[in-house]
Amino acid sequence: MTRTKTTRRQFLRTSLAVSTALGVPSIVRARSPNEKLNIGIIGAMGRGLANTRAVESENIVALCDVDEQNLARAAERHPKAKRWVDFRRMLEAKRDLDAVVVSTTAHTHVYPTLMALDLGLHVYCEKPLAHTVYECRLVREAAARAGVATQMGIQIHATSNFRRVVELVRTKAIGAVREVHVWVARAWGDGGRPPGFYPVPRHLHWDLWLGPARYRCYHPIYHPRRGPGWYKFWDFGGGTLPDLGSHWNDLPDWALELDAPATIEAFGPPPDPDTAPARMAVKYEFPARNDRPAVTLYWYQGHTRPAYYKGDVPIPNGFNNGILFVGDEGLILADYRRHLLLPAEKYRDFVRPEPFIPDSPGHHQEWILACKNGTPTSADFQYSAGLTEMNQLGVVAYRLQKKLLWDADRMEATNAPEAEPLIVGYHRQGWELPPPRRLIAVRQPARGR
Repeated sequence: MTRTKTTRRQFLRTSLAVSTALGVPSIVRARSPNEKLNIGIIGAMGRGLANTRAVESENIVALCDVDEQNLARAAERHPKAKRWVDFRRMLEAKRDLDAVVVSTTAHTHVYPTLMALDLGLHVYCEKPLAHTVYECRLVREAAARAGVATQMGIQIHATSNFRRVVELVRTKAIGAVREVHVWVARAWGDGGRPPGFYPVPRHLHWDLWLGPARYRCYHPIYHPRRGPGWYKFWDFGGGTLPDLGSHWNDLPDWALELDAPATIEAFGPPPDPDTAPARMAVKYEFPARNDRPAVTLYWYQGHTRPAYYKGDVPIPNGFNNGILFVGDEGLILADYRRHLLLPAEKYRDFVRPEPFIPDSPGHHQEWILACKNGTPTSADFQYSAGLTEMNQLGVVAYRLQKKLLWDADRMEATNAPEAEPLIVGYHRQGWELPPPRRLIAVRQPARGR
């Protein structure tokens, strides 16, 4: 990679300061199953508030948010927790931490995540795991080296519904699957950069909120987030695909063990330089793998769904968001709560396989148990980095308006050298990222959870 010249040691010294790479021993302490973890919260409102409530069975000992109003609200629930506005200072100072929950704006996920992993802390990170393909590789590498409990926030992954679909696909209830359609109705996007000048609220540390992004003046459309807010801007979120793709593309990725796509092609309006589109589509092509044939995955967003049917089997009404597996012998249609085998007449007397993927104790609880017992989580960073990378590649293809030929081992679009800045991302001075020690392209074997 040519963009990232900063060494790992320079990065840790200037941006993260304290890590195992500088000889600091791991600070994770052994825990019995009944002993509570000491958890630090990085990003306290929005998803951060939901994630905090989900882990409140443990000790919340540190709170961090760049908005001091958010910090004060969080402290009302956890008055004994130490308060910080800069996660770097929090992680440098808190020697009693066992784990952290990262729920910052998406473009800054990678920074506290990498620092915590290098300190040997367990990490729960909200989706998407990282803002670029390159950042996904860094997180995957750091997690593999740290050997701690990790989990990305895709709560639907823990549902019984998704697990039963995975079992149906893997036992070939509909035959070999060669095609999948995924659609979501959310149409957040468009609009361009907002006009006007607004003073930075006194309670907001704007430069810290921007983090690695190019400097821009404050505007309330970015923070506090209402509706799409920062979410639709390329510099901060990337729109619907990196966000909801983490949930909806998870099911086909898991069921079919998709690994890296060979080609990625996107369709939609001409890209805006600042904001993601409300409506777009992506076509991913995955090569055959073991006994699984080649698979084509289609993504649609924004009040659009495929007009797909097989024979005389239309998509039933009521699936404004959905996932359709197209098999040689039938169809599986799913959303978050339910799934159908189609055509219904054919599968009326179908005998389902005995469940072989254990039900989850709960998405956050999986992570807490893993921190204490070393049990596996079902959306660890080895898996979720690959899922996030797939979604981010769709963003790259859309922004370039070009079909990408993807070499996962080299982390390179072989037909589009102009893709490299989008693959790596922009990281302003003081927020440089280290080069990976090695490029990790192949994911872990299929999980049994």
